[in-house]
Amino acid sequence: MQAAWSVAQRRLHWAMAGLVAANFLLALVMVALPLSALLAKILAYQLHKSLGLLLIPLWVWRLWLLLRRGRPAPVTLPGWQQGAARLGHGVLYVLLIAVPVLGFLTGAAAPAAVETIFFLILPIPHPFPPNQALYDVLRPLHQGVAWGLVLLAAGHGAIAIHHHRRGLPILRLMWRGR
Repeated sequence: MQAAWSVAQRRLHWAMAGLVAANFLLALVMVALPLSALLAKILAYQLHKSLGLLLIPLWVWRLWLLLRRGRPAPVTLPGWQQGAARLGHGVLYVLLIAVPVLGFLTGAAAPAAVETIFFLILPIPHPFPPNQALYDVLRPLHQGVAWGLVLLAAGHGAIAIHHHRRGLPILRLMWRGR
């Protein structure tokens, strides 16, 4: 067990948190754009897909670092809170990969058959052709899991702030590393 989070672990944590928040806000904007603003809508969707795809290698890197370096010794908390934290972190890790994967599959199944072009540079082939029935399942699943991720992440942040206000070093360890 390490004494503190590594610089890479801390930077990945905050980068992914920022990407999730930005992509969630972008999703709210892109679905609200009218079809009369078609170019803006298409560009917003492409940016949303690109940011989502970017989360996948960051997630792999973050998981690799966690498995390689571990985590700091837990702060002294009641046993039920330590268990809840382990469960919450586990669910966050699952949602952080499930949301972008479901999003990519949703884009592939979309009947509009819009190509995914990573940051408008690199075409990413879809694993299957458009499929309305599959899209009708994947789209609400992606949306629901994304809302779950954002709500759980917000709760995660609120709990970190709560512990910080009580004098525990949890937030400080993730912010400064000591």
